[in-house]
Amino acid sequence: MSPVKNGRHLFNEIPTGFPEPGKTTVYDGSQTIDPESVALSPGSFLLKTLVLSIDPYMRGKMRAPSAKSHSPPYTLGEVLYNFGVGIVIRSENEAVKPGDHLYGMHTFEEYSIKDDASAYRVLKNEEKLPWSVYLGAGGMPGQTAFFGWKEYSKAKEGETVFVTAGAGGVGSLVIQIAKSQGLKVIASAGSEEKVKFLKELGADVAFNYKTTSTRDILQKGGPINVFWDNVGGETLEAALDAAALGARFIECGMMSGHDYKPYGVKNLANIVSKAIAMTGFLVFRFFDRLDEFYAEIPAKLASGKLVYREDITRGLENVGEAIHAVETGRNKAKSVILVADEKA
Repeated sequence: MSPVKNGRHLFNEIPTGFPEPGKTTVYDGSQTIDPESVALSPGSFLLKTLVLSIDPYMRGKMRAPSAKSHSPPYTLGEVLYNFGVGIVIRSENEAVKPGDHLYGMHTFEEYSIKDDASAYRVLKNEEKLPWSVYLGAGGMPGQTAFFGWKEYSKAKEGETVFVTAGAGGVGSLVIQIAKSQGLKVIASAGSEEKVKFLKELGADVAFNYKTTSTRDILQKGGPINVFWDNVGGETLEAALDAAALGARFIECGMMSGHDYKPYGVKNLANIVSKAIAMTGFLVFRFFDRLDEFYAEIPAKLASGKLVYREDITRGLENVGEAIHAVETGRNKAKSVILVADEKA
């Protein structure tokens, strides 16, 4: 087999606000690879990337190395990486074999040589789900919803939950889990199309936060017992005012600050007066319990008991546009990059 293009997507410049396509990240199509003859050292294996995930937290990795965080920054000039699914083409590692589908951190390139099989989970996919689903409701976003709700919501039938970014990979699953447990669900999103999806998921009150006052909705529909926060900022402030005594706030994300224009929440005293339990968490701390998730969620997704929606972009050259869409809320659902068809 003659060499083929090995396209990749690079971190090119630290942004000051939202990432800019073609500036913050750039596509490089100059490299080639021969999948049949490229040398593999003992213990290594060749992966063909099939699908890659675009997630809000990637913005936090686009920073200077001096800016400390729980997650290491991307390296300027180097390939981006995030959750993905790839297929093993060749292997010199006993833990994986050709044809295995591996879920884990993948670099944003068409082909890559890896040597740590323990960094990946071999997906059996007995449910025959599209591989992209393992990056959304069947992957890290779904795991975030599953474990965050299970550990911190302390939900009771008849209570009211407010879910922000409800049309996304995390929020959409939170809505469905909450409804299955008999809660009233108030959910927000940033477009009328997304609001329609919230209603399809079963949200009792669904609204566009860009055209409707969050504070007014919560005052009418509350008080809220559980708040699933993907946004922070003014929305968190409104939720604090609408919280019931003993409310539980699950702090999953702060997307309102991704443009690095922080909003100072002014009513934090409500945490004291209303005895609010506020818990932040990272899903990575539950990765030793992933078998619980895989034993339950993929089957429900395949049967239709849980509904999912995807926003699929084809090609590594379009990664920058997909990242920008997620950070500005223009994506229609869970964002996924389709890199290659399995049989192509």
